[in-house]
Parts: sequence; C-alpha cells; structure tokens
Amino acid sequence: MTNLARRALMTGTCRLALFASAALAPLPALARKSASSGEAKSHGKEIDLFIGTGGDGHTFPGASMPFGMVQLSPDTDTARWDTCSGYHHGDASIMGFSHTHLSGTGIGDMLDVLVQPCRGDVRLEPGPLDKPDQGYRLRYTQEQAEPGYYAVALENGVRSELTVTERTGIQRHTFPEGIGHLLIDLAHLVQDSSDHPPLIDQAQLTLEQDGTLTGTRRVFRWAKGRRIYFAMQFSRKPTRIDFYGDDNAPAKAGSETVSGKRLKAVVWFGDAGNEPVVIRTGISAVDIAGAKANLAAEAPHFDFDKYRLMASRAWAAELTRIELKGGTDAQRRIMTTALYHTAIGPTLFSDVDGRYVGLDRQIHQLGYDQTSYSAYSLWDTYRAFHPLQTIMRPGLVRHMVADLIRQTQQSPYGPPVWPLQGVETGCMIGWHAVPVLAEAQAKGIIGDYAAAWPGIRRRALDFNMPTMDNSLGIPRYDRLGYIPADEVFESVSRTLEYSYDDYAAAKIAKATGFTADADYLARRSGNWKNVFDTSRGFAVPRFADGSFWKDYDPVQLGHAPEKWRDYTESNGWQATFLNQHDVPGLVSAMGGDKAFEKKLDALFNAPSTLPKNAPPDISGLVGQYAHGNEPSHHVAYLYAWCGAHWKTQAMVRRLLTTMYKADPDGVIGNDDCGQMSAWFVLSALGFYAVDPVSANYILGSPLFDESKLFLDNGKTLIIEARNNAPDRPYYGKVEWNGQPMTKCWISHEELMKGGRLTFHMQATPDKSFATAAADRPPVNA
Repeated sequence: MTNLARRALMTGTCRLALFASAALAPLPALARKSASSGEAKSHGKEIDLFIGTGGDGHTFPGASMPFGMVQLSPDTDTARWDTCSGYHHGDASIMGFSHTHLSGTGIGDMLDVLVQPCRGDVRLEPGPLDKPDQGYRLRYTQEQAEPGYYAVALENGVRSELTVTERTGIQRHTFPEGIGHLLIDLAHLVQDSSDHPPLIDQAQLTLEQDGTLTGTRRVFRWAKGRRIYFAMQFSRKPTRIDFYGDDNAPAKAGSETVSGKRLKAVVWFGDAGNEPVVIRTGISAVDIAGAKANLAAEAPHFDFDKYRLMASRAWAAELTRIELKGGTDAQRRIMTTALYHTAIGPTLFSDVDGRYVGLDRQIHQLGYDQTSYSAYSLWDTYRAFHPLQTIMRPGLVRHMVADLIRQTQQSPYGPPVWPLQGVETGCMIGWHAVPVLAEAQAKGIIGDYAAAWPGIRRRALDFNMPTMDNSLGIPRYDRLGYIPADEVFESVSRTLEYSYDDYAAAKIAKATGFTADADYLARRSGNWKNVFDTSRGFAVPRFADGSFWKDYDPVQLGHAPEKWRDYTESNGWQATFLNQHDVPGLVSAMGGDKAFEKKLDALFNAPSTLPKNAPPDISGLVGQYAHGNEPSHHVAYLYAWCGAHWKTQAMVRRLLTTMYKADPDGVIGNDDCGQMSAWFVLSALGFYAVDPVSANYILGSPLFDESKLFLDNGKTLIIEARNNAPDRPYYGKVEWNGQPMTKCWISHEELMKGGRLTFHMQATPDKSFATAAADRPPVNA
C-alpha cells in the first residue's frame, strides 16, 4: 500500500469525509459572499477556483476531473482575448455551459457542445455581452465552484449544477414550474479577429431511436480541422426536439436530423419544473460510437450526486498529496488552487476502448495500460509544470512520456510543441517535447526513448523535414550557428531555444547509443553564443552578413517592429538570460561572477518600461524581469551560479508574495496550462528546476513553515523552514536529514528518497552561503 493510500485510511480520512459531505450538501442561499471571495470552505481544503479567472489568468471555474477529457464550465464570452477559456470573472452574463475548455492559454479554442437552460421564447443567438436581453445570455448570481462541481443561479429562475466523470459531463438543471427548454448550440466557439470563415465546415445533429441526441462538428479555429463527437441523454423524455440549420433556418417539422455548418437544437420540456432535468453527455474525438461507449462506461445512471461525490473524491486524492503548515490563509489558498491548476491537463484524449486520433490525423488503437493526452503547452510547461509532475506523479509522467513518444513518431513534424486534439498547432517556437523526454529519462522514468530518436533526429538534422512556425530557420541555424534576424521572425529567441532543444536531444542520443549525433548536437547547443554580443552584454539580433543590430535597445522587441519581432514574447533584457543549460558559459560571456551579478541586478532594477508593440504576455514586471511570461521564470535562481545565492533567496520570496494573490486576478499572467501555478508550487516548497534536464533543483526561499509531500513511492519528503516569517526570506544554514548542507542545489534522486530538508530562516542574508565553486550548481556534462 502506498503512503498516499495509507493516509487516505488514516489522517486523510477526515478530509475525504469533508469532500464527501460537501458533494451531497445543498447549495447555500449565498454560496459566496461576493464574486471575489469564491472560497469553497465546505470542500474540506482551502481553495478558490475563481483565482485566475480574472485579469489575464484565463482559467475557468467549472467542473473537471484530474487530467480528464471533459471540462464542463460556464462561458461568458467568445470574442475577447480575456475569454480564451470562455470565461472571464466580472462578465455579467452567461452564454451557457460547454464541455471542453483550455486552462490558462493565450489562444482560445474548444467550447464544444454548449447547453443553455431557457424559459420563454426561443432565442438562437447569444446577443451582445453588454445587452444580454437581446439573446439567450442570462445574468447570474450565487456562483459556487469547487473541484469537480460548479453551480449557479440564473436570472430565469433556473438553478444549474455541473459535475463530470473523466469522459462525460453531467448537468442538473432545476427549473421553476412550467415550460422550459434546453438550447444546444453546436455553432458556439471561440472567435478571433484573425479568423477566416468558415470556422465550422461540417456539422450534424441526430435524434436517435432510443432518444439519444448525437452530433459532430469539424472546427478550424486554433487546432485546425479537429473533430468533436458527442452523445447526449436526458433523465426525462423531452416533449419534442426542434432542429435548426445554417442561418437558424428551422428544419422540417418532425425532422430527426440536420446537417450543415452552424447547427442548433431546442429540447422542450412541457413540465420542466416537475423535477430536475439531468443531462449526461459523452464526448470523443474519434467517432459517435466512441462518444456512446464513453457515456455507457462512465455515466450509466442519472444520479447527479453520486457523480459529484466521485469527482470530489478524485480531487481529494490529488489535493492531499501535500500538507502545509504556516503561511497566511491567503497563501495556503493560493497554493492549493495552484496545485489544482497543475492537475487539469494535459487532458485525456483516448476513449474507453483505447482509440484516439494521432498527430497524423489517423485513428490509432492503444495497448494495455496506455493513455493518450491532448493540450500539451510544451513551450510553457517544460520549465516547471513537468518537473513538478516528476515529483508529484511519476506514474502519470510515465504515461505522458509514452504518449509524447507516440506523438513524435506519428507527427509529420516530429517532436510536438503544442499538440491539441490530434492537431500539431506549431504554436510558439522550438520542439520542447524533447526537454520533457530528456528530463524524464534523466530522472529514471521508464520509456522507450530510442523509439523517439528517429523523429527527434529528423527534426534537428533533416532539413527536408516539413516545418511549421515553431521550427523555421533550422538550416541557417545549423550552417551559420544562428538564425538571421533579417530572414526569420523571432530569430534571437529561436537560436536560444533551439540550443536548449539541441542540448536535450544530445542527452537522449547519448543515452540511447547514438553517440555521433549526441556529440554534434552537444556542440550545436552552444549556438546561443552566436547571438550574444559581448561588446554589449546582451543577446542581440544578428543579420545574415554576420553583423549585429547597430541601433540595439534591450527594451525593444526587435529591429523591424513594423515587420516582425526578434524575440518571442520577450525583449532583449529578458531573452539575454534565456539560457538554462550553459549558465557558466553565460557567466563567462558576461565577464565573470561580479559582472554577471551586476547584470542580474540591472535586470531587476531597470525601469519597467515597454515599447508600444509589446504583447500583453510581457507582464508582472520587476524592472525588466517579466514574471507574467515563461522566458523569465528561471532567472531569479541564476544568482546561484555567481556566488550571490542570497539574492535568489530575496527575489524568490518577493515574487512569491507579490506576483500571486487570492483574488480572481491573482495570477499575474496567463496560467498557461498550469505553468504559472507550477512555478508557485515549486518555489513555495523551496526549490526550482532551472535546467529540468539536469535533474537538479536550485534552492530558493520556502514560503511555508512546513510542507509535507507524500510521494508515490511511499516515501515522505518534508521541507521545513524554521523561524520563518515574512521578514525572514534568508538562510545560511541548511540541513538534509539532519546533516549540514553547504551547496545551494539538491538532486531529484535525493528528494525522491524522501527525508527532511531544513532551512534555518533569518532576517539578514548570509552572503557566504554557497559561494564556493563546489557548492554552486554543477556544470552539465
């Protein structure tokens, strides 16, 4: 029996009981004091699922299972960057409840199979956000959100509740007395000014003989050409179902099917108020048969409360993996919510029968004990999200590794960067599945890494391989040693991130016996040096003739703002430190320890000004450090390489306490599928993976007096911060299992053996801590 299982039978029992009681309790008249409080204290653990739903967090408050296929949540708008997730805190009306959502992304998609409970006249368009009375939008109050459950009171008198299984969504709508109807809007989707219609080119709705409503559509939004299929059943037989085709044209009376592009159905109940209407919906990316099979396997009854209890228990198991002592109420709430956000995705993509859609757009069959996933935000998540999973859920990582290897084999583009619903979007830059695989291999996660190598090698070394935006310029990168800024957009960031992918690929090649390739890629991973201008001390756009941009300004995003940027969601200040695998080389390039320390100081103390063409992703500024976006996430830990670790301690504590808060706008930038939350979790524990592939963590400044992690291998890891206080971010004395520890880093292998990591916190810095070369992070071989 694992340690986690033992806890469920011992100390965890009371928490599980609280989760269970919450799942069966009636919705209070005022579930939340206000939209900004959002606590679900009855859930047995401090958590606020509205954190991140405001500001630029782009999360959603609805019901999901850990890493589940369905995310059943309210949608408030579809046409703003603020509503990439479909929901934005503060929007005054709800369009309905759809079954799929992305968490924290900067691009929107999904929002499949919208259901809106209605009364009165049929309205087939949502109407504008600021004029909900013109459409089927509804004002709302009394929102309640907790893991696996969401409830809301709609202005038409309907009380709506949502819960889920892994592959199905369960809704319960309690109508007032009289006639009511459900609007099923299959035309509902995220819209953007850059879109080119039609965004839906095929759709169908069918009422089958047994009363099941089935449907499908093919969508060209972000994941262009993705398919969704669904099978929906009702707890009561509807009075009738009316279908509507394109342009809201009514189908012929008595029709049981409709085809087109933008379809809708109205499901009527003449006695809607007699008892709640429960809807169970299975979804699939494979076919209608898959959706039906998922529904039959996971939702065989209409007992909403039983499903809610199952979801609550599943989340209890996840959220009790860590126990906290100390910190403020708000900090514990932020931490638990961050843990929740790091367990939403990647999302399940294979049906109960093991079928899924590969990146080759073909249907594949999984073997025993295999799982397919979607929505890997790898440009973001390789940095902290995946390292966190290797600690918290190594068994899940094994499944993800196998999945990423399959995707690397099946994709015409090799290792993925942003696969979504069986489509490689090519979003962002690099091929960052490779660092995730290399990290897992370095940490002993079992996988057939040799099977991934042909696809990785082709991406890195076969210049005839098809490319997308993420992999432009590889031939020039190989030949010149950098990507020319006058030939390819985001050239500086590409050179830096391709270098990291080369480094990670070299590790896999070496471990799997491809030594010549390993040596070549290891050498090429030094290409970052070719965009580092030693005369300026910055990573600078470089042109095909070998010259650097002469009018360089590190605040700017590139040499030709009217044409393109030279950096990816960053500027020269931030990109200069985008080096995770050769920090000693960067220290040397800048002139040594003191010069490097001075440069980091300058970064954190520079004026926080940005050019007018800066994207909103560059946010959370401390000087020119941008915590709101991923390229900066490791930078506060770089002081460890120049003998000034005490500055890492101070800055990490500052970021923990200023960049996150227990409010809807409490995430300073897009949560990016849990990456922003994972930074908080790891840093609050007291360490962070600057270079995940190294399998080492740099010590930071623990936020809580004690954090206890119950590892899957039955071990317990305890991080203790003695004499901790808001004004005590520093330490000079650290102990590992009671023995003095002078180094400022610790290995993954050590942590996974369990034990006690003790920090002796103090108000003044110990500037001698980890200054010796032997105590600094090791040089990567």
